[in-house]
Amino acid sequence: MAAQTTPAREAKTRSKARLEPPAPYRVLMHNDDYTSMEFVVEILQSLFHKQRSEADQIMLNIHYQGMATCGVYPFEIAETKVAQVHSSARAEGFPLRCTLDET
Repeated sequence: MAAQTTPAREAKTRSKARLEPPAPYRVLMHNDDYTSMEFVVEILQSLFHKQRSEADQIMLNIHYQGMATCGVYPFEIAETKVAQVHSSARAEGFPLRCTLDET
């Protein structure tokens, strides 16, 4: 005999279902020949809340390696950070490029 599905049993089954955490995305900042190092450090401090020493290290990684991770966030937050970087850079006349990548 098959078990009957009752509203109470159905609710219990649904409550046991786990939601998957959102996939993390890396926010990557790319090197270019025009954006000043000082501006990159400012962005890292203001938008990514990095301490000065960490911002300097990330900026140097961007400069010497071509790109570096600025932070890891859920998709919507990562997307917003990329848009904020682009908006701030364009307002200052810099072509700074920032992308996101699923980890």
